[in-house]
Amino acid sequence: MQTWNAQLYDGKHGFVSKYGEDLLSTLAAQPGETVLDVGCGTGHLAAKIAESGAVVVGIDSSAEMVDKARESYPALLFTQANIATFSQPETFDAVFSNATLHWVRDAAGAAQAISSSLKRGGRFVAEFGGAGNIAGIAKAVRESIKEATGESRPHGWYFPTVGEYATVLEAHGLEVRAAWLFDRPTPLEGADGMRNWISMFGGGLFAGSAAFTDDIKRRIIELAEARLFATHFRNGQWFADYRRIRVVAFR
Repeated sequence: MQTWNAQLYDGKHGFVSKYGEDLLSTLAAQPGETVLDVGCGTGHLAAKIAESGAVVVGIDSSAEMVDKARESYPALLFTQANIATFSQPETFDAVFSNATLHWVRDAAGAAQAISSSLKRGGRFVAEFGGAGNIAGIAKAVRESIKEATGESRPHGWYFPTVGEYATVLEAHGLEVRAAWLFDRPTPLEGADGMRNWISMFGGGLFAGSAAFTDDIKRRIIELAEARLFATHFRNGQWFADYRRIRVVAFR
């Protein structure tokens, strides 16, 4: 189970929301529209959507993220919910999601909930990790876990190809109008950028085992940094080997 640190997320990983702003032009929310923001995090993109005049509801599975979003944007509605099991009578003109759906292993459940949340003719606009995303980082961390503990760990994320994800959406009543996969090497902040990234986003790799004491986690991260230095540190900066899938579909 991934846990979240809202302060670390905003303090060192603001690029998640920053890159998501580009996706807002694809969403093109209009005044008076209703929009469901799936995986709203600390609420920054929901607030940007609201600036368009749309009525936005944000959901996130993390109570800490939802609490931070409510604190930062008290005029907006944020609810703790898992999109794989999300259900409510209200439907929306659009469903938006940035950097979230790779955390949802039940892609079919999420697609059904997204489809059911849309009005007929409503649109779904999303971006998340696609096939090959963070392949280098995941390999280094898993090898470091093996070296430090002897355990073999799956990475646990959902990184589909375009064809795989389009098939899931179409099976749940969504017509895919556009989908593409692209590389986006992403700079990480500061000399501790890679260890902060692993601490923030790699928690699922360490979950569910008594072997992962704080000292062991630190050792694993140190080993992973050493493995990644030659390929992921250049010109004085760490980079994450992101590959993203972006999709636009209609119900």
